[in-house]
Amino acid sequence: MTLHTALLQATKLFEDGAISAPRLTAEVFLAHALQRDRSYLYAHPEEELTELAWIHYGRYLHERLNGKPTQYITGKQEFYGREFRVTPDVLIPRPETEHLVEAALKIIRPDNTVVDVGTGSGAIAVTLAIETGALVIATDISEAAVRVAAANARRLSTCVRFVTSDLASTLRHRSVDVLVSNPPYVPSTDQSGLQREVRDFEPHVALFGGPTGLEIYERLIVDARRVLRPRGWLFVELGYNSVEPVQNMLGAKWSDIAIQHDLAGLPRVLAARWTP
Repeated sequence: MTLHTALLQATKLFEDGAISAPRLTAEVFLAHALQRDRSYLYAHPEEELTELAWIHYGRYLHERLNGKPTQYITGKQEFYGREFRVTPDVLIPRPETEHLVEAALKIIRPDNTVVDVGTGSGAIAVTLAIETGALVIATDISEAAVRVAAANARRLSTCVRFVTSDLASTLRHRSVDVLVSNPPYVPSTDQSGLQREVRDFEPHVALFGGPTGLEIYERLIVDARRVLRPRGWLFVELGYNSVEPVQNMLGAKWSDIAIQHDLAGLPRVLAARWTP
């Protein structure tokens, strides 16, 4: 079978299976099976697929048709222009989370201590460390996630300190200048309505924030009050319809509260300064 024919067949399978971006997904998997860039497929359309490559390719197609996300099949996802390894132990980094990074980058200085709470793949922590040169600490309640994040930091030659911790509970009082987090914020009552790729494959501990989706925000803000130095900054990614409830959690000792919107015009990032 040629590469061209393999792409055509996979595209048809994905179209029939209602898989989004069928042609692109087929190209990603074929390039991954060949361990080549996608451009190679167009330069060598008549090349014969080897038996080993066909075995891998067929497995990838089968897994995707059964709902497994493309990123968990290939084991990688781009974030802020860099490739991060991902496994089912971590949430797949989303482009929307880059708004959180960009907001924090405007504030962080090289002499700051920054903590990324709920680091997952380490995408936020590693990016902030590379872009700012600040001391970055990353926490996650999942030991498996911490291992994935630490491996990403090593692969990208970045120094980040990783801690297995429930939110910021293990950090010292008044030890942090900037706290950044993309916390679990999906209400657990919404579980049945999620896409199967998310509901059945991504780690629930990184998705669901409790019955209302606001419970982790409440705990995170309590932690932030303890660990942030006076006039330190809190940056959190916002879930759907969470902006007003999260703002109301802050209270009088927070100032410079600002909301940043994503490209769709939705409130995506809340920034606030701790002024006790």
